[in-house]
Amino acid sequence: MDCINVKNLSKTYQIKETSEGPLGWLTSLVSPKRSNKKAVDDISFTAQQGEIVGFLGPNGAGKTTTLKMLSGLLYPTAGQISVLGYNPQLRSKEFLKSISLIMGQRQQLIWDLPAMETFRLNQKIFEISDEQFKQTYGYLNELLQVSKLAKAPVRTLSLGEKMKCELVASLLHDPKVLFLDEPTIGLDVGVQKIVRSFIRDYSRERNVSVLLTSHYMQDIEALCERVVVVSDGKISFDDTLESLRKRMSNHRIITVELSESVMASALGRYGLVRSSDGFVHELLVPADEMVGICSQVLAEQPVIDISIGDPPIEEALLKLFMASQADAGQKVKGAPGECVA
Repeated sequence: MDCINVKNLSKTYQIKETSEGPLGWLTSLVSPKRSNKKAVDDISFTAQQGEIVGFLGPNGAGKTTTLKMLSGLLYPTAGQISVLGYNPQLRSKEFLKSISLIMGQRQQLIWDLPAMETFRLNQKIFEISDEQFKQTYGYLNELLQVSKLAKAPVRTLSLGEKMKCELVASLLHDPKVLFLDEPTIGLDVGVQKIVRSFIRDYSRERNVSVLLTSHYMQDIEALCERVVVVSDGKISFDDTLESLRKRMSNHRIITVELSESVMASALGRYGLVRSSDGFVHELLVPADEMVGICSQVLAEQPVIDISIGDPPIEEALLKLFMASQADAGQKVKGAPGECVA
């Protein structure tokens, strides 16, 4: 069942243009010039209950604007949104109790007070009973281990500790849809892994739908089977992560481990040497020549081990962004049955 349904959604901002110098300022004050900036341009997509969808795009693509419209913080210029059957712009009590928006660069925790004070405040705001609070907090604490952190003033916590408490504060009311905007930004590798594991387990165990934006591709690869890519406010791709790799990359990476140290220049005839430390080398080769090149390397080099993989997802995304900019207004087609704007 679709819990998120977006049809022909657009958001246009009016930007006031100001000229330089005192005369320019005065002119802008008396007779201001305005231009329109389309942050989101006629996008459509759906998400099913319990699905984790990656919502990707370069800076300024319209990702955060879309999440704010889905959560009711912004009004769309045009289009229709349904989240769990609710119209987000009405911001009904039932709707607000059903969703949560977590932004990695913003926090709701009260700076000088222990995080538990924010937890109790949210208990009152969302009308959570003591019994439900005890059960939900116990469940979240078991996954995130925040019982000691919740007693310390928020200002004394590290960035990763704050994010753990932020997750607890945002999920105490047991939402069914979770909007995550860069939840791992600035976190160290260990905490990123903890947050990813928590999101995956929480979604699976509670059947929660997640719309996730992130510039860390490790987040997307660990959590999302499906991705929606936006560029210049338009959807340019809506399909599985694997389909994105296959569709946008016609190369493969051959990793070769040798028993003897070999100069990178000696391997250049096989393909583009991406990295080399003398014994282990990565080669980027055309997919249709991969078998022949592997045979040639095995025959000519002292190979201990050889493996084949896809290029990093970042490279596929970069190609997709460049294609979208070169062919503005046209959507890169995904697999049959994909949602299109």
